[in-house]
Amino acid sequence: MTETTHTVAFTTERLAKAKEIIARYPEGKQKSALLPLLHLAQEQYGWVSPEVMDYVAGLLNILPIEVYEVASFYTMFHLDPVGKHVIEYCRTGPCCLMGGEDVYGYLKTKLGIDTGETTPDGKFTIKEVECLAACGWGPVFQVREKYYMNLTNEKIDEIIDELSKD
Repeated sequence: MTETTHTVAFTTERLAKAKEIIARYPEGKQKSALLPLLHLAQEQYGWVSPEVMDYVAGLLNILPIEVYEVASFYTMFHLDPVGKHVIEYCRTGPCCLMGGEDVYGYLKTKLGIDTGETTPDGKFTIKEVECLAACGWGPVFQVREKYYMNLTNEKIDEIIDELSKD
């Protein structure tokens, strides 16, 4: 039996960008480049796997556990494969008071998945996050850097239909 290994590495362009980011920091302080490098990695791979974290640790000459600690702390990093569109919904009080639980329930039913799951076609993943800092416009969810506010079931239908075309 032969084993297939998958080598993780930045593309030539991303590696050049990573070196540029690392060079911004004084000798011995390269760990400060960790967050930007994790973003670069997630842009390339769609998520941050243990192999990707090991690769980033090697670039920064730090222990892999140091990368794991940071990547697992921030909800913006996906530690499992995700769909093309990651819908991050606010689960905090203000959004819930403005009808968030019902709207998010509708979203889950419409997509046929629960929080933390991905649709079978790989288009959508739903994630629950803390405050998205749009409390006056709740309920709110975010896809990439775009906020969708004052959500209703009808708005969710429109948004999902539009994103499904992509």
